[in-house]
Amino acid sequence: MLPFELEHNAVHGLPVGMAYDGTKPFFDWQNEAREKLSALLGMDRFVRCADEMRIERESRTDTFTEIRFTFQSEPGYRVPCHLLVPHEIRRRGVMICLQGHSRGMHLSLGRAVYDGDAPKIDDGDRDFAVQCVQRGLCAVTLEQRCFGENGGAPEPRCYETAMTALLGGRTLLGGRVWDISRLIDVLRAHFAARCDPSRIWCMGNSGGGTATFYAAALDVRIDAAMPSCAFCTFADSIGALHHCACNYVPHIREYFDMAELAAMTAPRPMVIVSGRTDGIFPLGGAQSEFARLQACYAAADAADRCVHVIGSAGHRFYADDAWPVFFKMIGDESL
Repeated sequence: MLPFELEHNAVHGLPVGMAYDGTKPFFDWQNEAREKLSALLGMDRFVRCADEMRIERESRTDTFTEIRFTFQSEPGYRVPCHLLVPHEIRRRGVMICLQGHSRGMHLSLGRAVYDGDAPKIDDGDRDFAVQCVQRGLCAVTLEQRCFGENGGAPEPRCYETAMTALLGGRTLLGGRVWDISRLIDVLRAHFAARCDPSRIWCMGNSGGGTATFYAAALDVRIDAAMPSCAFCTFADSIGALHHCACNYVPHIREYFDMAELAAMTAPRPMVIVSGRTDGIFPLGGAQSEFARLQACYAAADAADRCVHVIGSAGHRFYADDAWPVFFKMIGDESL
């Protein structure tokens, strides 16, 4: 037996220490689970500060107004964002759009900056903010840590940051969740006249889907989540295949599998998107984990607020399949 087999077998054989088993009220379990997840991510190690929001520029197209702004998330650390406000807002609220492990948020804006960007956008429905505007939603992109402008151009550079964070009891994934929550603070404080930050949704593919799961679990201001190609058992994906270090949280599998992470969102709507031939988050593991998640949503008296959308191909978003389900979940079936 090789070392990897040894470790994989050890993870695969672990019981899920904080699985919901019905022995206590669901929402009591959920509160305890959030507290444990927050501790595992090192959320108490992130430093709150004045946001010092700055609008850098504003432009107008035929269909939307775009506002480029930055804010301070931790002392000395600024996060660039783009807010897109359609001229005809048909649905109240704003969608936080998170790119995956990629070259940056320009993909969500539908803009090819580097060679190879255009196929990623066109073939993978990765222009999330554009899709939102087309459907009458406000959208905001956020450059995640170690992607694009935030230390990841022209390619993501997560490894050194993720490993160094662990030395101080923090996690890179926790930092991404922190930035999402601080963005919600900024939207509420500075952009209520432009959009409706009383209704916040979050979506993303792959690494963006992972950040969506964790952020929605911890921040109840996120009213609905649509993570794509980021859901599976740990044993079949994160603990079995090559992934970036930014996906790993020490000790997490002692307490949770992905169903528990998603269950912390209940009863808020959760639309999980998978690819039938996704080789990174295999469908079999996603389906078995979704069955466990359904039981948790049923315990929250919200069985109809959790849906699994399965696209026909691989590791990408599926706009035509997912959006109608999402709008149904939030109570708006018009397209």
